[in-house]
Amino acid sequence: MYNAAGQISKDQLVQRFAPLVKRIAYHLMARLPSSVQVDDLIQNGMMGLLDAINRFEAGMGAQFETYAAQRVRGAMLDGLRENDWLPRSLRRDFRRIEVAISQLEQEYGRTPGEQELADALDMTLADYQKMLQEARGHQLISFEDLVEDGDENFLERHLTDNASEPSRILEDESLRQMLVQGIELLPEREKLMMALYYEQDLNLREIGEVMGVTESRVCQLHSQAVVRLRARIFGHAGIKNMKARQNGQN
Repeated sequence: MYNAAGQISKDQLVQRFAPLVKRIAYHLMARLPSSVQVDDLIQNGMMGLLDAINRFEAGMGAQFETYAAQRVRGAMLDGLRENDWLPRSLRRDFRRIEVAISQLEQEYGRTPGEQELADALDMTLADYQKMLQEARGHQLISFEDLVEDGDENFLERHLTDNASEPSRILEDESLRQMLVQGIELLPEREKLMMALYYEQDLNLREIGEVMGVTESRVCQLHSQAVVRLRARIFGHAGIKNMKARQNGQN
């Protein structure tokens, strides 16, 4: 199935990399709520594969699989975002956690613990941990939004003040360094969990076995780690946004 120029055809690329789409979909499913349908992920992933094929340049050679995997994964995450399956009430709760983390870090000069955050939110520790667990999957997407190199990132979509040039915020080396430092400042268990999750590519069950905790506890630790990073990143971005508005008024 090659064309007249001897190049591989689009149909053959689709057939060759369809198993890659399924593999990525099932890998993501291990990190998402049961309400998410794997067929939806695969459908979105195939759209990403077709997009990768259309953008593909012959000179990329063996790099195509890596490029295609990025487009496929991005298309799946975009589909999850568009479905907006996280309740608005839970979104508001997580914004409250981000604010509480920022305030307590300034007050204590250190990273607040779970009980301290629960107290600040006027919740029991059990209710706080339950809220963290209910956000399974959403925090995966939130973290990807901070670090991915897609055409449009979370900051571009949500910090729309032109004076602050949000499209350049994530490109700012100081902000990238803040993300790295934020990971380093995480409590040891959360930092280990993030390393196993994103660097070693283990699923929640496997991480639980390594850390000697339940899968649900890993989910809680993951959500809390990501919300800590979001509080640090968006707190910084918010300060830049405010300063830009003030400079624009001067």
